[in-house]
Amino acid sequence: MDTSLARRATAEGLGTFALVTAGCGAIVVDNNTKALTHVGVALTFGLIIMVMIAALGHLSGAHFNPAVTTAFALTRHFPWREVPIYILSQCVGAILGAACLRVLFGPVALLGATMPSGSDWQSFGLEVLLSAILMLVIISVATDTRAVGQLAALAIGATIALSAMWAGPISGASMNPARSLGPAFVAGSWQHQWIYLLAPVLGTCAAAALYQWLRKPHTASNH
Repeated sequence: MDTSLARRATAEGLGTFALVTAGCGAIVVDNNTKALTHVGVALTFGLIIMVMIAALGHLSGAHFNPAVTTAFALTRHFPWREVPIYILSQCVGAILGAACLRVLFGPVALLGATMPSGSDWQSFGLEVLLSAILMLVIISVATDTRAVGQLAALAIGATIALSAMWAGPISGASMNPARSLGPAFVAGSWQHQWIYLLAPVLGTCAAAALYQWLRKPHTASNH
């Protein structure tokens, strides 16, 4: 692996580590103290992504999410040959983040593992929808020169917080296979995890393909 890719992959791992320690950590702390509330947990997820994009976006692109990396590759905004390294780094970062929470707090609240509160298919549908909306925002602010690039971190963080606020109580609002894998791996809670590994990839890829079509200039009609 070349040095540049190693540095970028390390940045991806650090960002995903921060996502899990802060976001899932908020779930764990709220379980213990009831001080944060659901809104506080949702805001924590949005804020940690916002600050990590601001801190590391110029180094790695700040995917922090295997579904986002896959969607970028599908739409030719990211090289397929680097996808396995990025995804591996994201998953390792998420697992280390969950392990850090396990050491600090013990096996509390399954370390923030995502679990459906209703049916599996209801949560599957929600995760596809939420991931699609998230990717639509990401790909527009990250790849379209007409978007205001300086607002990327704010727009993406706000999208995650908003999704977590309204859908978190139902599906967990993961939108990220690595974010779900880390706590599941360390807590040994694999039930329902197929939802959070598959649905975000379907949602992000569909949204990325849709935006690629939307952004194409229309040819003038012959009237």
